[in-house]
Amino acid sequence: MSAPEADKEGRRTPRPRPRRVPRTRAAQAKLDAAAELFTPAPLAYDENEAAKHIDERIARWFDARGWQPFEFQREAWRAIESGASGLLHATTGAGKTWAVWLGALAAYAAPAHPDTPPKRNALPAPLTVLWITPMRALAADTARALQAAVSALSVPWTVGLRTGDTSSTERARQSRRMPSALVTTPESLTLMLTRANAREDLSRVRLVVVDEWHELLGNKRGTQTQLALARLARWRPDLQIWGLSATLGNLALAHDALLHPVRTPRVVVRGAQPKTLVVDTLIPETIERFPWGGHLGVRQVGPVADEIEHAQSSLVFTNTRSQSEIWYRALLELRPEWAGLLALHHGSLDKEVRDWVELGLKNGQLKAVVCTSSLDLGVDFLPVDRVFQIGSPKGVARLMQRAGRSGHAPGRASRVTIVPTHALELVEAAAARWAIGERRIEGREMPLKPLDVLVQHLVTVAIGGGFEPGEMIGEVRTAYAYRDLTQAEFDWALAFVERGGTSLAAYPDFHRVVKDDDGMYRVPREDLVRRHRNNVGTIVANATISVAYMTGGRIGAMEESFISRLKPGDVFTFGGRTLELIRVRDMTAYVKRATSSRGAMPQWAGSKMPLSSELADAALVMLARANDGIFDEPEMRAVKPLLDLQAKWSALPGPGVLVVELVRSREGHHFFCYPFAGRMAHIGLGSLIGWRAARDRPGTFSISMNDYGFELLSAQPFDWETLIEEGLFSPENLEHDILASLNASELSARRFREIARVAGLIYQGHPGQQKSARQLQASSGLFYEVFRKHDSANLLLSQADQEVMLQELELGRIRAALERMNESRLALRHPKKPTPFAFPLIVARLREKVSTEKLSDRVGRMLADLEKAATT
Repeated sequence: MSAPEADKEGRRTPRPRPRRVPRTRAAQAKLDAAAELFTPAPLAYDENEAAKHIDERIARWFDARGWQPFEFQREAWRAIESGASGLLHATTGAGKTWAVWLGALAAYAAPAHPDTPPKRNALPAPLTVLWITPMRALAADTARALQAAVSALSVPWTVGLRTGDTSSTERARQSRRMPSALVTTPESLTLMLTRANAREDLSRVRLVVVDEWHELLGNKRGTQTQLALARLARWRPDLQIWGLSATLGNLALAHDALLHPVRTPRVVVRGAQPKTLVVDTLIPETIERFPWGGHLGVRQVGPVADEIEHAQSSLVFTNTRSQSEIWYRALLELRPEWAGLLALHHGSLDKEVRDWVELGLKNGQLKAVVCTSSLDLGVDFLPVDRVFQIGSPKGVARLMQRAGRSGHAPGRASRVTIVPTHALELVEAAAARWAIGERRIEGREMPLKPLDVLVQHLVTVAIGGGFEPGEMIGEVRTAYAYRDLTQAEFDWALAFVERGGTSLAAYPDFHRVVKDDDGMYRVPREDLVRRHRNNVGTIVANATISVAYMTGGRIGAMEESFISRLKPGDVFTFGGRTLELIRVRDMTAYVKRATSSRGAMPQWAGSKMPLSSELADAALVMLARANDGIFDEPEMRAVKPLLDLQAKWSALPGPGVLVVELVRSREGHHFFCYPFAGRMAHIGLGSLIGWRAARDRPGTFSISMNDYGFELLSAQPFDWETLIEEGLFSPENLEHDILASLNASELSARRFREIARVAGLIYQGHPGQQKSARQLQASSGLFYEVFRKHDSANLLLSQADQEVMLQELELGRIRAALERMNESRLALRHPKKPTPFAFPLIVARLREKVSTEKLSDRVGRMLADLEKAATT
């Protein structure tokens, strides 16, 4: 998640303004109306209506809308009423929200007896249901849906919203009396745990619902949620927890991780109702036999626009924010009459802009929205009947999730159209459809025992009433991620927050908890409390700078690394606008509209999305079928000339077939290898293979990689066939060799910056005064060096090394790739020219050395040479 979406209750993402403008009466009226959106209305009870059993009212509500409950919804209602906890797994738009919410109302909101009316002046029930969502936009949408059901069913409940966007007025109202149901985020729930009356308020909760659990499971926000649930389950032994999930491969892990702390019965409910999912591809008119990354560019903008024209409302998904900016401008230039009907949505845009786009989608006022993963999750846009995926989705689950944004209602079909930006992405498109049909969906890997999150949680609990160590370790172990936490690891974490470990004992700011006379650990100083609350959360994003007009008005936030390369007068594109930089002051870039129509396109970190294992395996299946002469998918028929040339000059990879190509050119000696392990794994594999090859013989390699394979270029030849026979691809001593082949210490130092922030070692600054990435890196670097020299047993250092190996370098995937490479039949070829699979690797390497203009010229000459060779 990007920095503007990082959830900090009580403080907003910094929005420095050039001046403070007094609010007009109209503006204040709008703010008051927004603040009252979820304010409980005066409750008027109809005794006759309230006396009727809630089940009858739900049945009548469904009948009035022409709905029939699905069996999985009835199953969830029965399970909740019986006191069970569970995980509900169903497709997007199947009705998961109603399955759990109406079950909660039936179980907890009905009168004690159908013939017993409520008291006339009874207050709404206190906090009974806690609903956790991963995004603030999703939280607001969920609260509206829950409130709509409460109002329609005349249930005497109130629904509240608690996120970083909640006003101080609303928070104060909730402090006086909690609503019946509260929709919140993991960060805001953690902040609620720091309140002095946290146990009093939260021990009333009978049901916790974790929405989009698959989105939280694989990261530290999920770990943070597990720790919070463990605390709530300790306060209330009969607590029920329900998770809502879709597009998840490892359902058993998701179930165990969520429900580990509960003592109530556990169930899994699967939504088995049919949901039609249509996956097709917008195939280009011409397909080059020698593709290279991005060569199709926006060539398909015309066909995409034609398809949008025939749809009611569309979402155009891209994999990066830069790509979304490019496609938004291209579509608007092609169809200027769509001004006001075409919108842009990504995480760096200002919240007001994003809210306007989401409201326009819900009301059917927008023809299309170009977006990123910022609209992946379950915000309900009923008018959307078409989804486009620009480029490969890189994952089966991601494609299914995005497809579900269309036809987002039970019984409606979902359709997603893949728009390839690379000829080989046609293979990925066919593979994705095959994988969906075979239910080859990615699982989510879960962080295990992240001690930075535990350290933060200990301080949170110390603020919210304190803790006793013996009870605390037992509670923490009920969180699945810490089920194997040792006493030594817990003691280290406690010592770290109590006195900063062995190397920071002399600094009072790191004595964050102290032991009172009653044996409880609490935070001793108010300034440490404020500092911790401002630092709560596990979202670590690159430092951003606000972008605002000189005349007032905020556009959004951009990464500091991009803005720092610009000088006053430079032109860049952001938010669909061409802007000229005026000056940078107080972490704000002040701009004005530029007269030029073109500007630099911002680049955001993390824009390279690796191919998932499931989609890579499916692509190999497609290539194996092509090798057998089977081209029964339209995408495979379109790319057949390219694959035929690859097979003629070399060979096609496939399950159990590893293709290696050795090519000699004027540049030197090329080693091409195609393990299909994904970009990130190929970074480690390329470095590892190069290091092993040159271990006994000095040599220097240039490395290039993509999702399909990697290239090693050297000035001198190597006897690759002998090296392979002698164990070049062996998984033995993998960890040692990987560390030796890469600058692992630098990678660990950068990873440590994130860990240090979560653990509270470095402070990002007060709201509106955030430190720059350079300052944070310098601060964390000092701690890193001190710990390495004077506290080498510090477990945060071990965590940094482990996260680099498992997450950044994908050690597990590298090991699996090596084992598969060893077991596969080796197809070693000596083509005279670079093959269609090798060509994009060469272009990727050249891209790093030459400018765009020179690159296009050079690629053109190479293409002409290769096409000439292919036709002779």
